[in-house]
Amino acid sequence: MLARLSHTFRARAVAWTFLRPSPLTRAMSDEVSKAVGVRAIKPQSTIFQKIVNKEIPATILHEDDKCLAFKDVNPVAPTHILVIPKTPLGGMSDVTPEHAEVLGHLMVTAAKVARDVGVDESGYRLVVNEGEDGAQSVRWLHIHLMGGRQMKWPPG
Repeated sequence: MLARLSHTFRARAVAWTFLRPSPLTRAMSDEVSKAVGVRAIKPQSTIFQKIVNKEIPATILHEDDKCLAFKDVNPVAPTHILVIPKTPLGGMSDVTPEHAEVLGHLMVTAAKVARDVGVDESGYRLVVNEGEDGAQSVRWLHIHLMGGRQMKWPPG
């Protein structure tokens, strides 16, 4: 009887180890909850506008006339950088052909920053979240540049 109870306890402990939320899962869940209703938010009222205006501090790694790249304050990888346009743009759903130049510039800047921080050789991931289902927690188009560890697949 004792051996059977011990086996049951061990099985539950093993199951708990695999099923309990990891810190990364909790962080992702928090981002998902923040994304609810994000489309109703004006980009100009977001934290990114305050970073662009230099009203709040950020660890800026790149700045030019079109974009900013800065460290994410809630990183999910050893290297986690956000690349944003300086002009408010809510997300990919708001993109028109007139945005082609700035979108290309964001990608070129992401590659430059990846080289600057040293993840270009080992590899990195670029992610753009859109809307609630995409877990876009800040309504301002931004590219996540993540690296410094092996990424998982599939990402979602």
